[in-house]
Amino acid sequence: MRQDIKKIRNLLKEYAKLKREIRTFNQVSSPVLSVAPSHSGGNGVETSLINYVDLSYQLKEVDDALNSIHNPQYQFILHDYIINKRFTRNEACERLTVSVSKFNYIKNRALEMFLLAYERL
Repeated sequence: MRQDIKKIRNLLKEYAKLKREIRTFNQVSSPVLSVAPSHSGGNGVETSLINYVDLSYQLKEVDDALNSIHNPQYQFILHDYIINKRFTRNEACERLTVSVSKFNYIKNRALEMFLLAYERL
């Protein structure tokens, strides 16, 4: 696999992981902010909120890039095959009615289009 394609796939896998983490963070109840001095050197609530904002920003960038791709085949590959892993390669080929080699070509093209959209942000 080409190195640039591999990097893009890893970015999208990281995106899926970030989405799970942000959902987990949202399920945790809101922390109570206190004006009482802390005995520790750091502020855990502040750090958590900063991390949450950073994760949200990263997700928004990827979401924006994904939403800018309008080709249905590319969307299917990026969302259902790479990010959500709903289908195996053979199942994805059947859904798109293409051969494995054609699927790999379309997949690489979808990843390249995503990278172009992501870099424009």
